[in-house]
Amino acid sequence: MKKNIKIQKHLAEQSILFASITKWILLSSLIGALVGTVVSLFLKLLEYCEQSRSLLPFDYYYTLPFALAFTVIIVKKFAPSAQGHGTEKVIEAIHKNSGKIDIKVIPVKLLATVITIFSGGSVGKEGPGAQIGASLASFIAMKLGFSAKDRKKIVICGISAGFASVFGTPLAGAIFGVEILIVGALMYDILLPSIVAGFSGFFVAKMFGIDYSYFYIAFFSDLDFNYVLLSKVIIGGIFFGLVADFIITSLKALHDYIGSIKLNYILKAFLGGVFIVILTMIVGQDYLGLGSTTIKEALSSDELLHENIPWYTFVMKTIYTSLTLGFGGSGGVITPVFYIGATSGNFFGSLVDGYIPLFAALGFVSVLAGATSAPIAAMIMAVELFGMNVAHYAAISIIIAFLMTGHRSVFPSQVLQMKKSEAINVNLGDEILNTHTTYTTRFFLNIKKVFERFLTKNKDDDIKKDNQ
Repeated sequence: MKKNIKIQKHLAEQSILFASITKWILLSSLIGALVGTVVSLFLKLLEYCEQSRSLLPFDYYYTLPFALAFTVIIVKKFAPSAQGHGTEKVIEAIHKNSGKIDIKVIPVKLLATVITIFSGGSVGKEGPGAQIGASLASFIAMKLGFSAKDRKKIVICGISAGFASVFGTPLAGAIFGVEILIVGALMYDILLPSIVAGFSGFFVAKMFGIDYSYFYIAFFSDLDFNYVLLSKVIIGGIFFGLVADFIITSLKALHDYIGSIKLNYILKAFLGGVFIVILTMIVGQDYLGLGSTTIKEALSSDELLHENIPWYTFVMKTIYTSLTLGFGGSGGVITPVFYIGATSGNFFGSLVDGYIPLFAALGFVSVLAGATSAPIAAMIMAVELFGMNVAHYAAISIIIAFLMTGHRSVFPSQVLQMKKSEAINVNLGDEILNTHTTYTTRFFLNIKKVFERFLTKNKDDDIKKDNQ
């Protein structure tokens, strides 16, 4: 009798799980396909506008002051939550508003981002893609009357599909959409629908003819233990963590400074655009827009391409992105992070006399991990973009960069669930924005104890030798 009851319970559990899996595969496939369709429209429109720059009788970046002014007007009037780089607002909506997002974000974010990038604003397309996907998923969930818990899951599926459709890396994009929500924890119950939605969005985007860049950096690894290369990779991880911290600090510092300027918000945006135009006339156009060409050159195995990138390129791109977003430009921060990571890797590779495309690839994914606190997605991306030959070294560099950045992120609404050192005390379970950090001397005292024991042991050994 008891055996029959156990069998019945087991079959009931399996039946429920099968029904749940089927439900979420169907739902996430549908959400992914819809998001992939809308994001494809966004990417096609963006591509068309970029190609149309040549039709202007003057340099396209002269339109930037007007673009920034127009952007802040439409965002403030029609969808204030579309402000900034997109992803941050989505994370905030999930943690604070049960995934409820205004549907007006889709047209406003799409238009504002296209205008900003067309005019040379130094922003990306991934954040807007994720915000568009999340907004569409939220709208569907609310119209179908889903519970708050299921609505959050569906919105996360929309984020993953949006990232995957823009990245061109379906698995990394899907994991990224989940990992950026909470630092130090993954919501395992959402992994299956997120991955399905990511693949669905990616394949639909491919059907619409969206092209993606994958990189062959001509690097071969036989997994022999190369002390010299491994040492360079470890030092590189530390360097990339510092670069990621520089990005986070610059974005916040310039945002706060520009926000403190007492001017009408439209006039401020216009004058900010004028300032960027003047800066561009001085330093050149290399730091405007998406910067896809520079990223490809940094990762190219052709020496004529990657050796012509100035060492300070990653610094200038950080400044341009901080200025564009600070003055009201609309767009993502991930593409600039890729640019900064690849070019900082290019610079580091030349410093250590290493194979530059390899270190550009390491910088590409390591700075992403450090700046966004998403090391797992960055590791998967290393495999999808650069192949297994790079992945082993990338894993080391990524983890070090992630730890070096500390308890900071370009997404301050991320919830912190881990501390990165025993010598640091942080209030876990709160947003990074509200995290208070204190430091202990425990770690250094432990190091001191080990050192003292080592000295004592050596002294005892010397005494024994003298007695002999």
